[in-house]
Amino acid sequence: MPSPAVNVAARAARSAGNIILRYMNRIEGLTVVEKQRMDFASEVDRLAEAEIVKELRRAYPTHAIVGEESGQTGKGPLVWMIDPLDGTHNYLRGIPHFSVSIALLDKGEPVYGVVFDPLRDELFTASKGDGAYLNDRRIRVGRRDGLSGALLGTGYPYRVRNHLESQLGITNALLQEAEDIRRMGSAALDLAYVAAGRLDGYFEPGLQPWDMAAGALLVREAGGVYNDFSGREGLPESGNIVAGNHKVAAAMTEVITANATPRLLGVS
Repeated sequence: MPSPAVNVAARAARSAGNIILRYMNRIEGLTVVEKQRMDFASEVDRLAEAEIVKELRRAYPTHAIVGEESGQTGKGPLVWMIDPLDGTHNYLRGIPHFSVSIALLDKGEPVYGVVFDPLRDELFTASKGDGAYLNDRRIRVGRRDGLSGALLGTGYPYRVRNHLESQLGITNALLQEAEDIRRMGSAALDLAYVAAGRLDGYFEPGLQPWDMAAGALLVREAGGVYNDFSGREGLPESGNIVAGNHKVAAAMTEVITANATPRLLGVS
């Protein structure tokens, strides 16, 4: 049975998803701002986040909240991480791959997470120690033994283009062994796909906590692992994440470590 926190987050994600879908036929009339170079937000992002915050505040008034659009309110060990529309670029172009991501962190560790795809009505949920689910059906990471035949996901972050040459080198090296690599544009949903076995692994530099917290928890509760580019387990402070089953993640990390710059690996 889902925990009360997951139920609250799921309700908030569905409310946000309704807003996102409501505006899909009015995309050309939306107000869009460029937060920084090639990093956009629309009024839908802000409306969806406000709806999520309202639901979370109603249930947990003492918890801190960090939203991609509104920043942080409150302090304490329990912090909700919100990405109201992960995949804004896709959404604004009518590409059907985006999601709502909500996670509760306890002293920096994800303990509850929800990723919701409103277009497909797919709700991915996870609670620490209680497994990962897709629409109430238990999900598991794939069983692949390594990179041979693996389908991987990645992203090329708008804010970290200074690592682009290194990432392209990593991509080239991984493609020597893997079946293929997808770049779909929603880190949270891509991580949920790893948890469901649709992708065998995922890697991306420069993510924010709200991009990956819920998805990372899904992967771990589905029997997988996540770490940074140097192999350090846990939600990476660097934002550079590798995720997959234990064997695929280890193989990806080995390739990444061999091809990344010291700066990207967090090594001085």
